[in-house]
Amino acid sequence: MSDGKATARAFPNIALIKYWGNRDHTLRLPASSSLSMNMDGLHTTTTVAFDTSQSDDAVVLDGVEQSGAAKDRVVRLIDRVRSMAGIDARAQVESRNNFPAGAGLASSASGFAALAVASAAAAGLHLDEASLSRLARLGSGSAARSVPGGYVEWQAGVDDASSFAFSIAPPEHWDLRDAIAIVDATHKSVGSTQGHALADTSPLHAARVATIPDRLRRVKEALLARDFVTMAPLVEADALAMHAVMMTSEPPLLYWQPATMTIMHAVRTWREEGMPVCFTIDAGANVHCLCEARVADEVRQRLMRIDGVQEVLLVGPGGAAHVIT
Repeated sequence: MSDGKATARAFPNIALIKYWGNRDHTLRLPASSSLSMNMDGLHTTTTVAFDTSQSDDAVVLDGVEQSGAAKDRVVRLIDRVRSMAGIDARAQVESRNNFPAGAGLASSASGFAALAVASAAAAGLHLDEASLSRLARLGSGSAARSVPGGYVEWQAGVDDASSFAFSIAPPEHWDLRDAIAIVDATHKSVGSTQGHALADTSPLHAARVATIPDRLRRVKEALLARDFVTMAPLVEADALAMHAVMMTSEPPLLYWQPATMTIMHAVRTWREEGMPVCFTIDAGANVHCLCEARVADEVRQRLMRIDGVQEVLLVGPGGAAHVIT
C-alpha cells in the first residue's frame, strides 16, 4: 500500500540443499546456492507503518518490544527501504509468528521476507520478486527463499545484484508433506547468524561447498521429476554434511538432542521398509521429515510415539510472500 502502512505474510522454508556460510557477511552472499520448499500453515505476519511524527523506530515481535541487536537487524533493512524510497519517516514494525521462533524452524526467513514485502509496500515502492528477494536477504539469508512461492532455488550469484531466489516449481507441482518433529521449542543458544560466521573455521566447510553444485543439480532434477527415491538420500546427505561443518567449527555447534538421533535412525529404517520419507535438519534439534502426502498421517503417528518428541507439525508446500492489507 502507498499510504505509509502495509501488512504482509510470508512462510518459512525448509532447505533441501542447505545454506551455511557466507562469502560476504554484510550482504549475506552465500558460500553456495541452495534449494528449498516453503511451508504452508506456518507464517509470519508483519505490519510496517511509516510515521513522520515518530522520533525513533519501534519493533515489536510477538507482543514484545525489541532492542539491541534484534532491533538493529530490522532497522538496517528498513534503512535500505527508506534510502530506496527517498523517505526519512520512522517506522512502527509489528510482527507475529504462529509457530516457535528461534527453534530451527526458519522464523527469520519468514520474518524478514514479510518485513521486506511489507516495508517496500508501505514506502510506496513497486519492486519485482527478485528485488524483494535481494532485500529480504539483507536481513536473513534464507529469507531470500521465502519471497518466491513453492519450490525455490537461491542462486549464490557473484554480487548483491545476482544473489536472489526464484521459484523452480509452484506449490502444486508435488504434494509433499513436512512432518516436523519438535524435540526442543526453546530459542537456540547460538543463532544462525553467528553460526554462518563460524563456517569457515571448520576444515570440512570447503569440501562441502565444493560438492554442492552436483548435489543441488541432482536434487533439482529429482524434484522436478517427482522422484522421491533419488531425492531422499541426497537431501539427508546434505543435511548431515552441514551439521558435520557445524560440529567441527571453532567452537563446535552441537544442536542435536538424543531424540534427534532417534528420529534419524527411525526414518532411515522406515525408508528401507518402503516408506517414502527422509529427514533434514536446519540449525536446531528439530527434525523435518519430508514424505509423500499419502503417508503423511502414518509418519506423524510414528513420530509421536518416539520418546522426546513434544509435537509434530504437518505442513505442505507454501506460496509466495504477499501483501494482505
